[in-house]
Amino acid sequence: MNERASVLNGGVSYVRPSATSPWGTFIAQVERAAPFLGPLSYLTETLRWPKRVLIVDVPIEMDDGSIGHFEGYRVQHNLSRGPGKGGVRFHPAVTLEEVMALAGWMTVKNAAINLPFGGAKGGVRIDPKALSSKELERVTRRYTSEIGPIIGPQKDIPAPDVNTDAQIMAWMMDTYDMNTGLASTGVVTGKPVHLGGSLGRVKATGRGVFVVGCAAMRRLAMPVEGARVAIQGFGNVGSVAADLFAGAGARIVAIQDSGGAIANANGLSIAELAAHRHREGGVSGFPGGETIEREAFWDIPCDVLIPAALEGQLTAARAARTTARLVLEGANGPTVPEADDILASRGITVAPDVICNAGGVTVSYFEWVQDFASYFWTEDEINDRLARIVLDAFEHVWEMAAKRNVPLRTAAFILACERILKAHAERGLYP
Repeated sequence: MNERASVLNGGVSYVRPSATSPWGTFIAQVERAAPFLGPLSYLTETLRWPKRVLIVDVPIEMDDGSIGHFEGYRVQHNLSRGPGKGGVRFHPAVTLEEVMALAGWMTVKNAAINLPFGGAKGGVRIDPKALSSKELERVTRRYTSEIGPIIGPQKDIPAPDVNTDAQIMAWMMDTYDMNTGLASTGVVTGKPVHLGGSLGRVKATGRGVFVVGCAAMRRLAMPVEGARVAIQGFGNVGSVAADLFAGAGARIVAIQDSGGAIANANGLSIAELAAHRHREGGVSGFPGGETIEREAFWDIPCDVLIPAALEGQLTAARAARTTARLVLEGANGPTVPEADDILASRGITVAPDVICNAGGVTVSYFEWVQDFASYFWTEDEINDRLARIVLDAFEHVWEMAAKRNVPLRTAAFILACERILKAHAERGLYP
């Protein structure tokens, strides 16, 4: 049975998915928080069902005159606390189950940070590197038109994610405006600054990882200066986190990206590595580091490990091998539940994605607010507000973990689920 049929017929994606699949990981994380929710626990069933799943065909005319068809998704997981909020990714491995999980994590993330949003996510199964700029624009505009009925500034606000950027958001905003006849800068976030975007948005997710990482290291009595940091992923999140940690005196001892992995026990030059990646398209071949096997990345001696690529990367086997004392989840869902258990048994602290990488959606919230007010803040104001909100959320999660004697991830889910399910209960069911 194909993926679409299995979902529509109540298949594994809704009932009992694989524990290591993205949706299965999300469900397992909800289930671990459920026993701590008291009178609200009976409502956790609502988190196992996305509110709305839209599957769309995205046909476009290719440059050679042929017609290409691509499958796209927009999932609204829960809207009890506000309009949907979540990114759109373009990737050849995008699946509906993955997008469902990402939407669920957005629901929890927005509630854990206490932003007035529900959770949503979107994606198109496509390799953007194989398309011309004009083909990519046509995909973006057709996808936006197809999901147009369920998005809007007060309904569901997309943002950049894997392989999407400010230009994609500009095309999405323009398409929505052309179809509605409105000038709705708040329909997407992560736009170019001169089109209503926010200063500080591009670096916000990586900055949030750094801010939470420093707070966690203070709690663990780990000095940042001299700390050895290994980062999987050198895109928008990983590169910014690397730059900020290096600037604070840490040594970035290993980097892995989609093309390969490099290491240097004395620390990699992040500025030189960024220039190399810009020229060559990846970190492979960087003269300032030793090329290592991709799997060997997980064995590099380090104090802090930052998985900042895709979900499901920190497996049980890798969790058993890492030397890190602290894991900072820059990606969404990078750690499978079995790996969580192994890390906990080894005394390794995990700062979960729903707090650690929430800097991006926090500044997206600022952008949305600024668009409504038509009044824009300075970058220093953005960074200060980001740090305050993320640090406040982290401290609440740390206190909940100590109070309940649970890992930080379960504590974050307890706090978030309490807020989500209380809103659900107070709103009631209609009709």
